[in-house]
Amino acid sequence: MTKSDFVELVQRNGEFESKAAAERAVKAFISSVTEALVKKESVSLVGFGTFSTVEVAEKSGKVPGKDTTYTKPAHTAPKFKFGKTLKDAVAK
Repeated sequence: MTKSDFVELVQRNGEFESKAAAERAVKAFISSVTEALVKKESVSLVGFGTFSTVEVAEKSGKVPGKDTTYTKPAHTAPKFKFGKTLKDAVAK
């Protein structure tokens, strides 16, 4: 599903008067979750899931097929944990 398809789905399910209004709602949701994660806050939507961040330690590895190694620095990564209602709906 593309973003455009998703916006149309949101328009239908949210009964928005126009596709533009639904797109503004999707953009507002995305930017709000992004803003919270940048501040290292979590966003919990009961039944749907939780958006959060996790600290990933520095990692080193070997390049396949070569004798060189690399080191990936420590960083913060986004994480999503599915809620029970969403898990159950997808499992059906």
